[in-house]
Amino acid sequence: MRLELADSHYGKSRIRLLKVARFEDRHVLHDWTVDVSMQGDFAAAFEAGDNRNVLPTDTMKNTVYALAHGHADESMEPFATRLGRHFLHEHPQISALSVTVTGPAWEPIEAKGTAHPHAFRRRSGELRVAEVGGTRKRTTVAAGIAGLAVTKTAGSHFEGFVQDRFTTLAEERDRVLATEINARWTYRDQEVDYDRSWEQVRQALLERFADHESASLQHTLRELADAALAACDTIADIHITLPNRHCLFVDLTSFGLTNDGEIFMPTDAPFGVIEARVARPDRAP
Repeated sequence: MRLELADSHYGKSRIRLLKVARFEDRHVLHDWTVDVSMQGDFAAAFEAGDNRNVLPTDTMKNTVYALAHGHADESMEPFATRLGRHFLHEHPQISALSVTVTGPAWEPIEAKGTAHPHAFRRRSGELRVAEVGGTRKRTTVAAGIAGLAVTKTAGSHFEGFVQDRFTTLAEERDRVLATEINARWTYRDQEVDYDRSWEQVRQALLERFADHESASLQHTLRELADAALAACDTIADIHITLPNRHCLFVDLTSFGLTNDGEIFMPTDAPFGVIEARVARPDRAP
């Protein structure tokens, strides 16, 4: 007896898209990677090799470029929404889909004290993220930020934790706290200034990380989430993941030296991972 196909989806990943919005006085650059994933009436393709309902993934790629045309300065979220609605409208065999757009921020190079009109530099290693998913009846728009590297050299401690016979970690009253902020939030509706909201959340995350006294990375995560929700009333909830990028104190006594909180050894692995979701009361599970 052949087993039932329990679930399936397919799509096109890593569709690279560069858009240049050309205004009279300046250009705006958008550098995106688009992923499309679909669900629907595709069982026959898996079970019997019947491709009559299969939209080629190459067509998905071409659709991204065609729909981007004429909308060079459109933000990620509206573009992803239009793309999803197009596929659902044009192809009745598709029942649900998701579109994810990611990309770095490019900003004008400062030249002779002014922003250059058509020369750009990439802003750090962080990525902006937009995720649109849904069906013909309902669409959900989410956004986020990935890889926002932050460090504070004071204002962080870690004490009073559980210790058992395998614990070697010493309590720290003053430590270097390093992490990468990875956050995803859901918008309450689609009547949103997405660019402004994204910048509001990003700034709130940075300011709270800098200003608050951290008792743990868990404590920091909750402070960041609360700050984001307070700063931007267009978002319903936020999920944050923080890897603990450990910076280990280096004992220099064997060299006849005293380390007064000056020398540390950053480590790549292993590392702790802290994550949680904080929602407004109307969106809590």
